[in-house]
Amino acid sequence: MTEPAASEGDVVTEPAAAASTGLSRVGPRKPTAWSDGARDRWRAVSSRLRGGDLGLLPVLAGLVVIWVVMQILNPIFLSSANLTNLALESVPVGIIALGVVCVLLVGQIDLSVGSVSGLSAAVLAVLFVDRGLPSWLAVAAALALAGLIGWFYAQVHNRIGVPSFVITLGGLLGFLGVQLWILGPKGSINLPFDSGLVTFAQLQFLPPWLAYTLVVAGAAVLYATGAARAGERRRAGLAAASRGLLVGRSLTLLAGLGAAVWYLNRDRGVGWMCVFFLALVLALHYVLSRTSFGKSMYAVGGNMEAARRAGVNVKAVVTTAFVLCTTLACVGGVLSASRLAAANQSSGGGDVNLNAIAAAVIGGTSLFGGRGTAFAALLGVLVIQSISSGLTLLNLDSAYRFMVTGGVLLLAVSLDAVARRSRVSHGRA
Repeated sequence: MTEPAASEGDVVTEPAAAASTGLSRVGPRKPTAWSDGARDRWRAVSSRLRGGDLGLLPVLAGLVVIWVVMQILNPIFLSSANLTNLALESVPVGIIALGVVCVLLVGQIDLSVGSVSGLSAAVLAVLFVDRGLPSWLAVAAALALAGLIGWFYAQVHNRIGVPSFVITLGGLLGFLGVQLWILGPKGSINLPFDSGLVTFAQLQFLPPWLAYTLVVAGAAVLYATGAARAGERRRAGLAAASRGLLVGRSLTLLAGLGAAVWYLNRDRGVGWMCVFFLALVLALHYVLSRTSFGKSMYAVGGNMEAARRAGVNVKAVVTTAFVLCTTLACVGGVLSASRLAAANQSSGGGDVNLNAIAAAVIGGTSLFGGRGTAFAALLGVLVIQSISSGLTLLNLDSAYRFMVTGGVLLLAVSLDAVARRSRVSHGRA
């Protein structure tokens, strides 16, 4: 006797459905490690790229292209000696660019970072050399002055409503005049070559064993923080990176940094000033990605009114961003003067403003606010300095450097605008 066929409205149980198709299943299908880990990760990355979230991919690709082209034109470019110089020369402007990232994230701009860095160098030189104060006290005074400048910018913007573009443009001109006034008629003050500042910026390098130890420690910390975050996401029922992916990422970092340290050690090695810069980058990265204040910065830059309605103290966030920017500009100016062993009328002038702002934007920080990372300053200044170093080795006039840098900056802003349009169309803005 045959059973009646199920009607359209009847519910067919899973065993019956399996029997009707001639298939059977003992239990639920277990997902493979590939589907749980790498495949899901790849789908997420592909979705972000299609949605216009390019991240650091464009600047990494651009840096590779620049290095390949410069090495073809001049084989000295990728020598260990030139890369050591390139790394040291990148630090002062890179630290200033790190501060520019902070103000860009909250949707503001600071056009006076060059003047603030030059003023800080002048204050340091006058207090340290002419007034005979200890170097640490002179540096502290310069940092306090720079922080006060950033606070002043924020108060004018928050209380009066003057656009930051206008405020900092006035600061660019005004603090340049203060710098010239402080230096006086002689216009230049030399720092003692045996001082700790000059030694730190020019002569101090990590011993090889310590450099490799820091590389191993960095890879271990990357794995530990990734595993901790993955555990938190799994406990919350969210997708998380697999252990294999975390191990592979850490081993890649270990191999890459280890090779870089080995290559730089063929010359003078890794400078302590470079380690200091990397420490600042990692510290800011932690603040932006792991703290409520960092999330508030992204919220203010993404939509200031929405952030205000969500309970974010917008004025305090903007004030902190400006103070961080001018303080980091001071640090960059002090290190620049220490590397040159002098502070003069041209300190912080020339193309310092251009390079610092361009480095932040080329590194992937959006001019529209709300997007960017601390690593933007690191990668952006490497692009800027690579162009400068390569064209210098080719004995080309500085006019070409300005033109090439301007073209790269325009390309970066265009990519940002296109990516932002794509994010809007995909509902990710």
